[in-house]
Order: sequence, then C-alpha cells, then structure tokens
Amino acid sequence: MPGQETVDDILFGASGDTALGMSTERGTVTFLPDPSPRELWCPIISVDDHVLEPPGTFVDRVPAADRDLVPNIVTDDAGLPSWVVDGERFPLLTQDCAVGRPESEWTFAPAKFEEFRTGTYDPEARLADMDLNGISASLNFPSTLWGFAGTRLNLMKDERAALLSVRAYNDWMIDEWCGACPSRYIPCQIPWLRDPVLAAEEIRKNHERGFKAVSFSENPEVRGLPHLYSEHWDPFFRACEETGTVINLHIGSSGSVTRPSSVSPMIVTAALFPLNGLVTVVDWIFAKIPLRFPDLKVVLSEAGVSWVPMIIERLTKEFRHIEGQGMIWDPSDPTPVELLHRNFWFTSIEDPSAFRMLDIIGEDKVMLEMDYPHPDTSWPNTQALAQEGLAHLDHKVIMKLCFGNASRLYRHEPPAPDLIARSVVGGMNAQVSSDPDA
Repeated sequence: MPGQETVDDILFGASGDTALGMSTERGTVTFLPDPSPRELWCPIISVDDHVLEPPGTFVDRVPAADRDLVPNIVTDDAGLPSWVVDGERFPLLTQDCAVGRPESEWTFAPAKFEEFRTGTYDPEARLADMDLNGISASLNFPSTLWGFAGTRLNLMKDERAALLSVRAYNDWMIDEWCGACPSRYIPCQIPWLRDPVLAAEEIRKNHERGFKAVSFSENPEVRGLPHLYSEHWDPFFRACEETGTVINLHIGSSGSVTRPSSVSPMIVTAALFPLNGLVTVVDWIFAKIPLRFPDLKVVLSEAGVSWVPMIIERLTKEFRHIEGQGMIWDPSDPTPVELLHRNFWFTSIEDPSAFRMLDIIGEDKVMLEMDYPHPDTSWPNTQALAQEGLAHLDHKVIMKLCFGNASRLYRHEPPAPDLIARSVVGGMNAQVSSDPDA
C-alpha cells in the first residue's frame, strides 16, 4: 500500500518485474575491474557498512541438537542458495551487495555467494577494500534479510530458537568478523527485542565482551512490539546508558520505508530515506527517552544530515505550543532542541549542504559512512567525495567529521598517527603545527 512500505514487501514480496521497476530475473554476472588505491585525503572511520553473513553464521555457533532450529543455508537444483527461516526460504539478492557490479545488474535477482565481491562476506577481503578507499575502521550492520536491528531473528516462531539465533549472530560478529582485526572493526550487536529485562542483561554481557554499540529499531511498534511512549523499553535503555553502549537507529530498522504511491519506483524510496531519520528523532524526543536517560547516545544511521536544521526549526516552533497539545514538559528540563544537540549524532554519505550548516547542526555531531556494499555506497570514491564536501572547512573540523567524532563516540582507537600524517589533511595539520604564529 502507498505510504509506509515494509522492507519485506519490497525485497521478498514480488516476482518477475516488480512494481519498483527492478527485475528479479537472473541475468549476466559482471565484476568491474578492481579499483586502484585512492589518494588518501583524510582517514575515515565509516560508521555504517553492512555484511553478508556466511552460511555457518548460526549453525556453527549452537549445539548440534539445535542446528535445525536456527537459520541455515540450502541450495536449489540451480545452485542458488537461500536462507531457511521458520521453514520459509529467502534468497540472497544482488541488490543487497551491489558493490563491484555494474549498475545495470543492481536487481532483485537471486544470487550465489561467488557472484558477490569477496569483501561483502569475508572480513580479510573487506580490509583490503577499506585500505584502497582510505577507511581506517568500520562499523557493520546486518544484511537486509535479518532487518538492521535483527527483527526477523527476534520474531521467529519459537522463542528459544530466536534467542539462540540472536546470540549466535552476535557471537559471529564479535568473534569472527570483528575478531579478524579488532583495531579496524567496531563491534555492533543486534538486540533481544522480546523481553527488555533480558535485553538489558545481554547489553551488559556484550559490553564486557567488547561491543560498543547496538542496532535498535527506529519504531518497534511497526513490528508489533510495544511503542516507545511507555516505559516498557526502559531496562534496555538504562543498560545502554550505564554501559555507554551507543544506540544506532538505521533507516529501515523499523521494518518500513516511505513509498508514496503503489507504483513509486525504488529510486523514489531511496531518495526519501532521510525521512526515516527525521521522523525518528522527533518521535524519540517527544517520547522523552533522552529526558529519562540523559547520558544515552543515539545515532541516526544512514539518515543523512541536511534535514537537521529544518527539524531544529520545527521543534522550536512546536515546542511553543506544548501545553496546548496536552503534553507536560517540566520548565527545568532541556528543550527538544537541546535534547537533539545533546543526545543525537548524524551520519553522512553525501550531504554538501549540511557541511555548510555545521554552526547549526554541531561539528561534534556529524560522522561519515560509506555504506559498503549497498547501492548507496561511496566506495571506492569515498575520499574524493569527502574532499568535495569538506575541503572548505578547517583541517581540525575535517578530522572531527572524518574520524574524530566517531572515535570518541564509539570509544574506538583513531587512525594511526603515521596514517594521518601521510594524508593530505594530516599534512595541513603538520604545516600549521610547525608554524609558531599559527
């Protein structure tokens, strides 16, 4: 239906030529030539990338007797793999790992693992792709099938199987993916959504294991879970606050994205992705979550940044009428705009106008991402895109946006000093530092 479209309807609800204007029929498989290493303008910590989970993600991390309960890969007569979840088959989709393929092949066709660039599912190969693109560290979300907050796993029919699957996923993320190079990967877990008390226990346990973040749902009510305006989720939020675990709200993690009409193509939905962030930040503020948990850190992942000045204006205007709208807000509490500046961070693939409004947004609240391996990705040209958008800024601000803000927020080590020194922006810093009158 028009309006809010579920991600499942878009990806798995059609056959043949979809209403989104993209084919699901298999065709030619072409790999673009490997790109050459890019000039290092400034090292970047990418705070939004994705993985393609390998076949053993779940079955390799549960007891043998439980392997039939968790998601597993089966292959059909044509050699095409599908994940089996609750008895239903879900193919791998070319669109989910488009990097390294020509745009003409960015379809919803089912695909084999070997038809994707190796860096999509192999952490060592990913490091090489990061190196040629000037990415010093990366935070990764699940592939689209699982929901970016792991919702499909959480809502499996058997609750025990669901918990086994969520824990197995997090084990794989910290031990195998991030374990391949802890200095280059920022561990982000998926939450347990069926019980906020147990979810809080998982956050505390995973904090001790080294997880820095959790991918939560923008709006749990969309998936039949309790809404954000009650105190249902407070044990989970409290655990995140106490452990410093950053809450990432990735667009589409609610299970829905905006599709204005029944025939709107995919490009319309993609152009409207920032609406998810805009809606989410307003809803979380008026649900008073950051009022109850003042030290909570929330990131609007892949939502862009250019809309932030507009929503600051709207929050200012509507807050003048807070009493007339039947809402109680203690005069001693921070205003919605103050909460936005205190508790929320924003991420950018490409936001040239936002980088000229940092005095409004806050230069400490913006981070960069490359969204590898999705169609939105800036790989392998992230360096050139960053230079194009940020070159007018002071070198210290550039380094904040490229890696400093992310390093501080996620408590992850910054790029090595020699890497910074070799970059163009690092060279500017050295020149200024060597000038006693600067």
